[in-house]
This record gives sequence, structure tokens and C-alpha cells, in this order.
Amino acid sequence: MDKLGSRCPLPSCPRPSALVCFLILAASFLTYPMLRNLTLQLHSTVTGSYVSGTHSIVFANCPNEQIARDIARALLDKKLAASVNILPKAASLYFWKGEIEEVTEILMLIKTKTAKVHLLSSYIRLLHPFEIPEVFSFPMDQGDGHFFKWLEEGVQEN
Repeated sequence: MDKLGSRCPLPSCPRPSALVCFLILAASFLTYPMLRNLTLQLHSTVTGSYVSGTHSIVFANCPNEQIARDIARALLDKKLAASVNILPKAASLYFWKGEIEEVTEILMLIKTKTAKVHLLSSYIRLLHPFEIPEVFSFPMDQGDGHFFKWLEEGVQEN
């Protein structure tokens, strides 16, 4: 009898199929970010200390200040962000449909929980006029504990 079959206590125990193994592996990879975020939140709550990566700063460009303000207010209303800075007149050069474009854009710096970045990004995509809005994030590594506590309170659902 092969090694896998010899480990099974029951003689009629079936061997796991490759599909079952693949599904288990895929589910592990897909749920890792969510489980990591939950573990970080639990650690922060239990120890009272800040865990690097619990919060993120999201960068997003907008074509003008009014659109940036509208998106910022919508994110704050939905509790997807605790704070948004709107920085005027960022020069942007990029390839678009085979051509080099040069425009002036407005940069938004959005502070939120890392666990909300995916939802925040999806919501920006719904509101944004660009076909492919520039939205990306970096986890916050270190900072003032009082700021992180305030940020946490700002994105909590009531």
C-alpha cells in the first residue's frame, strides 16, 4: 500500500483528489490577506500596541479639485477613510493608448485601515471619471500612537 493510504485509519478512506488539494491551496491564498488583517487587529486590541501595516495611505489622482473633494467627502461619509489630503497641481506624464500624455492632476492622500483598502479602491473606481483611475496604497510602518488611535476611530462603523 502507498504511503498516503497507509496513513488513513480506515481501509476504504479515499485519497484526496488533485482538485480538492488545489481548492484548499487556492482558498488559503485568497483568504490570507483577510486573515492577516484580522490577526493584526486582534493583536493591536489585546496588547494596546500598534502593529505595522494595520493602517495604510492610499494615493489617488483626480482630474480637478472639485472631483477630488467630491470623492473625499464620499469616502469620509462611508467611513472608508478617516482623513483625505488634497494636494493641488501634480504634473503627470504617462503612456495612454500608445501616446505620451502630459496633464495636471490633483493628488489625494487617503488615510484608512489596511483592511478597507480594497473596498475603498472599488468605491473610488465607481465615482472616478477616469477609465482606469490611479489608486494604490502603502502600509503605514510607524507613527504617533495617538494618530493611529484617532484614525481607527474615524473609520469605525457605528
